[in-house]
Amino acid sequence: MSFNIGENIGPYRIVEQLGQGGMATVYKAYHASLDRYVALKALHPVFNEDKTFATRFQREARVVAKLEHPNIVPVYDYAEHENRPYLVMKYIEGDTLKARMTESLLSSGEVQNVVDAVGAALAYAHRQGILHRDIKPSNVLLATDGQIYLADFGLARIAQSGESTLSSDSIMGTPQYISPEQAMGKKDLDARTDLYSFGVMLYEISVGQVPFSADTPFAIIHDHIYTPMPLPRAVNPDVPEAVERVLLKALAKERDDRYEDANAMVRAFKEAWNEAPIPKQEAPIMVAPPITPEVKTMAASAPTKVAIQAKVAEAGSKPALSEVEASKAKRDPVVWIGAALIILLCLGALVFARNNRLFGRLRAGLSNPTPVAATQIQQPLATQLALNPTPLPTQAPPTQQVENTLPPPPNGNPPLDIHEAQQRADANPNDPNAQLDLALAFWNANMFKQTYDTLPRILGAAGPDNRDFYMQAGDKFKSQREGWLPAALLYFPAVRSYSSGDTPNHVTEAFHEALYKGANRPEFPMVARLDQMKQVSGPIVLIAQARHALFAGRMEEAVNLHNQATRSEDTLREASLVEGEYALRVRDVDKAKSILTALVEDTTSTPEWIRVFAQQLLDGMPK
Repeated sequence: MSFNIGENIGPYRIVEQLGQGGMATVYKAYHASLDRYVALKALHPVFNEDKTFATRFQREARVVAKLEHPNIVPVYDYAEHENRPYLVMKYIEGDTLKARMTESLLSSGEVQNVVDAVGAALAYAHRQGILHRDIKPSNVLLATDGQIYLADFGLARIAQSGESTLSSDSIMGTPQYISPEQAMGKKDLDARTDLYSFGVMLYEISVGQVPFSADTPFAIIHDHIYTPMPLPRAVNPDVPEAVERVLLKALAKERDDRYEDANAMVRAFKEAWNEAPIPKQEAPIMVAPPITPEVKTMAASAPTKVAIQAKVAEAGSKPALSEVEASKAKRDPVVWIGAALIILLCLGALVFARNNRLFGRLRAGLSNPTPVAATQIQQPLATQLALNPTPLPTQAPPTQQVENTLPPPPNGNPPLDIHEAQQRADANPNDPNAQLDLALAFWNANMFKQTYDTLPRILGAAGPDNRDFYMQAGDKFKSQREGWLPAALLYFPAVRSYSSGDTPNHVTEAFHEALYKGANRPEFPMVARLDQMKQVSGPIVLIAQARHALFAGRMEEAVNLHNQATRSEDTLREASLVEGEYALRVRDVDKAKSILTALVEDTTSTPEWIRVFAQQLLDGMPK
């Protein structure tokens, strides 16, 4: 349920709603007994789907409530109201760094103050063994009294301790700032994942934009994992070399190549910043319009925009005009005309920069623009694995610009109208078919985040035992363009509804095929409910994880996962299939042919979809 204005939540009276994000809704509340305002953050109701979440929530809340540091927003209390958990934190009167970067000037001194505050907060928390997991400008609060706070410490930690159906994009950090290891869903995170996100923030401040931006969150996540970081000086030539070196180390893909701790990173950045010829101490850093897709955040702030670093003109180095020259300038209309032309040219340049999201490119020269990668052409899987030295994960194509009607999917079904589907879903929140149609419309428009965000509503409307619906829903996604992963997520409730050993073969095979084929998508570890799936069907989850690791280039991990999957008494034929794909990847053509041919010829124990897929791999191999 929502918390209503004027309602008492325990001892706290709700005054106003401040903001809403993927994990929680934020309210300003009044605590009468202590005569003070507090920030009350009510976690999303879907967390209650996990029966053990309440216990973990209390445990994790106790941990983060012990953080006592002048640059960390303190947690005062935690409780539940009508089964909805909430945190009570200090209410900070002020603004977020995100909003400040949008609406005003940020001096060089202020940049250093932010770096000092965030670095000190991280260093303290890391010494306590606590990670933040969601460092970004909207979580840095600039209080009216000049104090700087890092907010939402532990909120992502609390959310990740559960196994709710919230989309993983909502609880695993903001795509523009997420670390590669966090994006891959690794469990063994350490302090360096926060340092990477902190590094993205410093990159944004120094360069004028985040290193990766794209049309979909999953495309951004993919870039953090696989794409080399755009060199700061290639994007903005005004970035000093010393600052660039710090950013390169802070944003290294491999954790071991980054700074060892927050203190070391802060020292390196401040030394480089102070040594740099620009910007001057206290010189303003201009801000400009947004260059990245808008992402929902919990902070109540202005729409997402990104600070643009402008080179500070060294005006103070030139002598001022004499009074005679100034008087002459006032009387000379040519001067005024020239000034007007300059202003118009500057405005035109800024408009061009905004439209092209390339402010830094104006300084570098339009004759040598940064190349834009073309959309990857999908070759047959076997050809990709055989011809490329590193695996090519399936990358989502850019979001299409759609108005009302979408192009028909490749299966020939009639086109879906997003606006109509949205209206129908809003009008019928308890109709699973209406929610399904909306999810399908999103998917066909390549709006993948919206698709995954809609899946929990489908599950809530359909209920846990609606087997026929889930099979039909999975089949509909199966027939869509690369719709295997959402199909697996919809088949899974049908699989789970059966007792162990009673699941019909057609249900099991549908789920296995979808999970296996969907495992090559970059978002797989973040959206698949792997912990829950393992409780029902552990071996296929291990095999799917092995395939995901294979496509991500983590060969040793792929082998280890495959070996775990084959330790069970009843080894799945999917294990042989991923072994065949592995052989293709390492160019062991003879072994690959042997494994795949055996699968194709085994008409007794090999499911039909595996035989078909193995044949496709054989057909795609170089002759």
